[in-house]
Amino acid sequence: MNLTNNFIIAMPGLADPMFEKSVSYICQHNEHGAMGLTINRPTDISFSELLSQLNIPLQDKQIGATPVYLGGPVETGHGFILHANNESESWQQTMRINKYISLSSSKDILTAIARGKGPTDYLVILGYAGWGSGQIEREVQENSWLNMPADNEIIFHTPFKRRWEKAAMNMGIDINLISSDIGHA
Repeated sequence: MNLTNNFIIAMPGLADPMFEKSVSYICQHNEHGAMGLTINRPTDISFSELLSQLNIPLQDKQIGATPVYLGGPVETGHGFILHANNESESWQQTMRINKYISLSSSKDILTAIARGKGPTDYLVILGYAGWGSGQIEREVQENSWLNMPADNEIIFHTPFKRRWEKAAMNMGIDINLISSDIGHA
C-alpha cells in the first residue's frame, strides 16, 4: 500500500484532538514511513502576519487574509506551500508529488506569492504529520482512517470547514453516520 497523493480521512472515533475530523494529504510514503499535511486546520496566524515575521513585503494585499494551516504536530515552526504545478515556474526546495501538485519550503515561493506572481492554487502550512515505518498502514487497518486518492478540488477549492465531509462524500460515505465502535448482533 502506497498512500502518496492520497487523503487519509479521520474516522469519527479518532480521539486525538490534533487529528479529530481531519483530512491529511500524504506527500510521501515509503518503507521508512509517511509525511502528510493536514489541510483543514487553520491557525490564528494570517498570511500577512507570517510574511511580516519573515520580513517579506506583501504587495498583493488581497492575499493577506489567506489562511495558514497547521499541517501537523511535527516542526510547527517550519513552513510549507502545497501548490499546483506551474511548468513555467520553479522554486527552490520543491518536491514534485505528482503531475499536478508540488510541495515547496523555500522563501522564494513565499516572495512570489506576496507579489501576486506565485502559483494560483496553494495552501500555506506550518508543521507536518509524520508516521514511522508501518505506522500509517496499521492505523488504516485499525480503522482510524479512511483513505482515498487525493482530489485537487478538495485541496484547493473546497472551504476548509467542508473538506472532511466532502472527502468522505467523494467515497460515497456520509461520515456523520459512521461509528468506529464495534458491536455484536
